[in-house]
Amino acid sequence: MTSNEIKALTGRYIMNTYGRFHVAIDHGQGATLYDPEGNAYIDFTSGIGVTDLGYGYQPWVDAITAQAKKLGHVSNLFYTEPAARLAEILCRRTGESCVFFANGGGEANEGMIKLARKYSFDKYGKGRAAIVTLNNSFHGRTITTLMATGQEVFHNYFFPFTEGFRYADANSLESLEAAAGDDVCAVMMEVVQGEGGVLPLDKDYVQAVAKLCAERDWLLLVDEVQTGVGRTGSLFAFQQYGILPDVVSFAKGIAGGLPMSGILANEKCRNVLGPGTHATTFGANPVCAAAGLVVQETLTDEFLAEVQAKGAYLRQGIEDLDLPCFGKTRGMGLMIGIEVKEGYNKGEIASKLIENGLLVLTAGPGMRLLPPLVITKEEMDKGLAIMKKALG
Repeated sequence: MTSNEIKALTGRYIMNTYGRFHVAIDHGQGATLYDPEGNAYIDFTSGIGVTDLGYGYQPWVDAITAQAKKLGHVSNLFYTEPAARLAEILCRRTGESCVFFANGGGEANEGMIKLARKYSFDKYGKGRAAIVTLNNSFHGRTITTLMATGQEVFHNYFFPFTEGFRYADANSLESLEAAAGDDVCAVMMEVVQGEGGVLPLDKDYVQAVAKLCAERDWLLLVDEVQTGVGRTGSLFAFQQYGILPDVVSFAKGIAGGLPMSGILANEKCRNVLGPGTHATTFGANPVCAAAGLVVQETLTDEFLAEVQAKGAYLRQGIEDLDLPCFGKTRGMGLMIGIEVKEGYNKGEIASKLIENGLLVLTAGPGMRLLPPLVITKEEMDKGLAIMKKALG
């Protein structure tokens, strides 16, 4: 099909819930995507942080193919090897004790919220279920995770929302104390606020929150849906903050492009969700888990060090362009935010770059870049050249 035919068919039969850019994607290789007509696009988005191994990565393709031939799906009422092996690797690499596998980020965060409330109920009974999240956060698009999101713009249309969430300012322990109370069971945060604008939290603040949670027996919940699986230059971003959360959610890059997510829990929380208290049909799918094993095999310590180096190179390259519309960059690893100066429109900037062959994202008040972790220097340089040409 041609690009125009794909767009027309999409408009006719798929719900119009996305503000799509006018590009149809047919195939890709590395960090470069192509439309049906063969036009190339350097990808600084990786499917919003999902395709961390890029496109056409042969070990990933081979693992999926082999597992699909062997076993595509079986109920979680039975045991499968790929999920068990992936869980072991994740626990060993993080220091957490157990895993629950799900399908998407919102579902993972729902499971994390359920675990926190049941932990408190089991120990203290009813009346201790409030969760404090941070202003400017984003935790998903289910009814519950929308309310967990600390942005008022998301608290509309879908009433009634799930109760039991309060909000505090990021990097302010005083604000957190003011939002707390005897009814709190957990604090939930992204250590880098992704949708809010790629805003890393202060390390001292995160460590102080972890200490406060331990003192008051609040669970520390860290949402790593976007920051996890190598995106920030470590397997999980929390590892750069010197903490071990009670529960961590993950998704996006975990299976390199297939739908998979989950939560990691520490020893204190490993038995909170027992048989019958939580479940999912497709979680721990063996094909997705096989893909996840390839991701873990690829994300060695040396590979993650390269992610940090690539992020530093790309950020410096953007700032060296000295474009009139861009200010400073920020972020960790290959999770990069760019300040958009007053008088310029981030959506128009994104459209102009895409028209010139560079796929980018927006977030909060600025731009957001999430390239595949395997992106080459040549592909980064091509992206920078497009920026200079389109915006200079």
